Amino acid sequence: MNAPIKDFVDADTRQNMLTTLQAQRDSYIAEGYVSAETRIDRIDRAIDILVTHAEAISAAMNDDFSCRPRQTNLMTDVTGSIECLKHSKKHLKNWMKSEKRPTMFPLNLLGARSQISYQPKGVVGVIAPWNFPFGMVFEPLAGVLAAGNRAMIKPSEFTPATSSIMAEIIGSAFDPSELAVFTGGPEVGQAFSTLPFDHLIFTGATSVARHIMSAAADNLVPVTLELGGKSPVIITRSADIGEAVQRIMVGKMLNAGQVCIAPDYLMVPEEALEQVIEKATKIVGDMYPKILDNKDYTAMVNDRHYQRISANLADAEKRAIRTVTINPADEDFTKNPSQKIAPTLIINPDDEAMCMQDEIFGPILPIKTYKNFEETISYINNRPRPLAAYFFGKDKAEEERFLTGTTSGGVSINDVMFHMLQKDLPFGGIGPSGMGAYHGIEGFKTFSHAKGIYRQPNRIPFAKLAGFMPPYGDASEKTIRQKVKK
Repeated sequence: MNAPIKDFVDADTRQNMLTTLQAQRDSYIAEGYVSAETRIDRIDRAIDILVTHAEAISAAMNDDFSCRPRQTNLMTDVTGSIECLKHSKKHLKNWMKSEKRPTMFPLNLLGARSQISYQPKGVVGVIAPWNFPFGMVFEPLAGVLAAGNRAMIKPSEFTPATSSIMAEIIGSAFDPSELAVFTGGPEVGQAFSTLPFDHLIFTGATSVARHIMSAAADNLVPVTLELGGKSPVIITRSADIGEAVQRIMVGKMLNAGQVCIAPDYLMVPEEALEQVIEKATKIVGDMYPKILDNKDYTAMVNDRHYQRISANLADAEKRAIRTVTINPADEDFTKNPSQKIAPTLIINPDDEAMCMQDEIFGPILPIKTYKNFEETISYINNRPRPLAAYFFGKDKAEEERFLTGTTSGGVSINDVMFHMLQKDLPFGGIGPSGMGAYHGIEGFKTFSHAKGIYRQPNRIPFAKLAGFMPPYGDASEKTIRQKVKK
């Protein structure tokens, strides 16, 4: 539990993290049983700082992105976090209750009883991403605090203004022995991931998650990984094309596609391709009649990500792949100080194209055509399991085939991304898209230790009666004969 932190950060930062971790662990042990009232108080304080500082939080995120709509900031990071916290507050007393479990025969007849009691793990580390810098801290915290834990938080270095205000407002409402924030660059994140937490949750890229998991393994720290992947969308022949495309493009354009569960590629019947392109172009144009000076259109978070998305477009051009740029006002994107990228459809890219290799995380949507429905199932299954998958259609047999024939972290039927908004549904990935889940009772259980408890009456010598006590004899043989049979 006391493996040294590698020499990535200065001595003061290193010591501060270790000191804070020990203080949180000591405080947790000294507190003993964490009452429902204490947990509710901590959740209430988290809600209060979000409500009180909502506009300042939004302004900080806008500064970090250079342009990110106030409404997006408040509806996703602030409102979404508050809803998760309120849901946990409402249900935590029921979640905290012990669960009775059956006791094996004949012990159950003699008064023995079994149960599960949910106990806080202790100190939870939270490493958050930049795309929803508040939401991806406070949504997991809803489960962390409901379970009775303390937490140390490492927000993304890509959103420094947001990280700064997070540290400030959390520090105003919580003692560092309850919640603490550590800001800084990747070297701080590396050192943070080596700490001997009682649990660690990381949200971010799959490539980074491999390093996080390796670092956590040195201290046998259990991890929850919420990653990403190329989330597919299937429009079937039974779908309402107009309705489907509208919902897909609204979801795709949220945060300019910088969402872990954003539609990553679209599969449509070959005869519907041009209709889909036409609908998508009109819908996006209606939402964003202009882009460059439009406060409703989110910019790429930094130059690194702007260049990465631009490289996807350059690769498509190099491969002579058809692209459809949605630019209603015919603006000149070469004069683009805000690092915005126009929404772009990439039509039938080959599987070697850059846009089909990794998660896009931007306003680019590849569209591939298919002849028969089974092609879509095969295509999805021949690729890494995604964080989300989406189906549009009215054919119940095809819907069931999609649900049972593909594997993903979660699914929305006839919409995109809305499964994440359901606070009583688990949210998490599978395989390269993550492990573990949070939200609702699953989040509470993720950050709790399920302790099995067995109670045996004092006066009955079970071991002797069952033949478990030497010297072995007839009772032992009788027990064996009873159990060793079909």
